[in-house]
Amino acid sequence: MKRYLALMMVLLASFALIAGGSGEKAAADDGTVLIGVSKLLSHAALDAVEVGMQDYLAGTDIAVRYDFQNANGDISTAASIAQQFDSENCDIVLGIGTASAQALANVFTDIPVLFAAVTDPADAGLVETYEGSEDTNVCGVSDMNPVTEQIRLLHDITGAEVIGNVYSSGEQNGVVLMEQAKAACDELGLEFVPVAVANSSEVRMATQSIIDRVDAVYIATDNNVISAISAVDAVCSDAGVPLLAGDPSGIDGLDCMIAWGFNYYSIGVEVGKLIEQIVNGTNPGTLGTVFLTDPADFELWFNLDTAAELGFTIPDEYLETAAVIIENGVKTER
Repeated sequence: MKRYLALMMVLLASFALIAGGSGEKAAADDGTVLIGVSKLLSHAALDAVEVGMQDYLAGTDIAVRYDFQNANGDISTAASIAQQFDSENCDIVLGIGTASAQALANVFTDIPVLFAAVTDPADAGLVETYEGSEDTNVCGVSDMNPVTEQIRLLHDITGAEVIGNVYSSGEQNGVVLMEQAKAACDELGLEFVPVAVANSSEVRMATQSIIDRVDAVYIATDNNVISAISAVDAVCSDAGVPLLAGDPSGIDGLDCMIAWGFNYYSIGVEVGKLIEQIVNGTNPGTLGTVFLTDPADFELWFNLDTAAELGFTIPDEYLETAAVIIENGVKTER
């Protein structure tokens, strides 16, 4: 942690100084913190994390410079990005998505490594305990979803007895979520039909391969699949099969009947708060893993037009808790 402690001393001493001169690191000259951001791929949820973080830090007195990089779903590219950040002498690095965070943690041991939108950071090997430890330089924000509750909601509304799921076999996050969905179906006495994909280009064909065997489809916050949620939506719509997405951020304009999950902008805000604490001298390892539990950080969406077309009625008890309702083509935020 020597490099980290030295960085903090430089930052705290230099924030009040006017920029001047030149040197190897921006923070040593004018207090600017260089944050390297590695995103596994671009889709609405992960993009919202970036925006939330930037908006929060813009409201602080911390001078920040960013290097945003996108691995486009490729793990080897994520590793290359980590090496690039190392050569740039970033002060703090952030991995959005499990593979990107893992790549950064493999390279950096002496500067703060943050993760965001990682379902289970312990299972991914990013942290040993959620509570944190002084012996590590890693902390971040999980996007652990209430998988059992999501599938129960889908079953309660549709009566579905066979639940389909598309997941990424090469993404730790995707495998964890698939296993949680299977366990939820087992608990609820439902049949579970999963199908694996290697990348987002396979999502449509994978969905088509199971659509005739399922009563409903559940899609978790699997990055490769969520980035192709429009393909899942199209297949489900054509087959008249209800779809529940665990990420509402990318379903605007789609026929998806139910979406229930995080507002990923909130995750970005929490990341910004962690960065602020680190810059102000807190050991990153002690910050541990942040789990969002405030109901305001979750959004429940219902598309009543799709429900009517498929012959389902959304009970009032659920509609009363919805953040967004789509009816007669009009999106109403509540």
